[in-house]
Amino acid sequence: MARYENINEIDIDLDGSAVRVGIVMSRFNQDICEGLLSACTAELLRLGVRPECMRIATVPGALEIPLTLQAMARSGAFDALVALGAVVRGETYHFELVSNEMGSGITRVALDTGVPVANGVLTTEDDDQALARMNEKGTDCARAAVEMANLLKRFK
Repeated sequence: MARYENINEIDIDLDGSAVRVGIVMSRFNQDICEGLLSACTAELLRLGVRPECMRIATVPGALEIPLTLQAMARSGAFDALVALGAVVRGETYHFELVSNEMGSGITRVALDTGVPVANGVLTTEDDDQALARMNEKGTDCARAAVEMANLLKRFK
């Protein structure tokens, strides 16, 4: 159903059957990250992304995510990427540094390469907040990756 008369609107497409997804997961705060990954891959499968069209790379921490995403994006092997991790506030300024630099790097990868990146790196005050959000965020990232991959294919 069109919202506006005589205006072409692109429909949301969550069919993952022709989508190739690269996933980069931080191993720091591993229990949270594994929860994010489990929710993300389950939703990708539910959306029709074939297991052989997914590749998972793990990195030591959140600051290593953007470089790995960049390498994956430049490979031409993926239609969309997903970043998964957890940065939990500690007692020092390091939380802000890691959160800001990682987030900026992830955005830059998408803008510089044209490959969409779903940012599923949680930045929380404590582990409980991260645990409460990991399933929803992992699922949301899977949906965003598939939707954006299909949307951008429409412009090629």
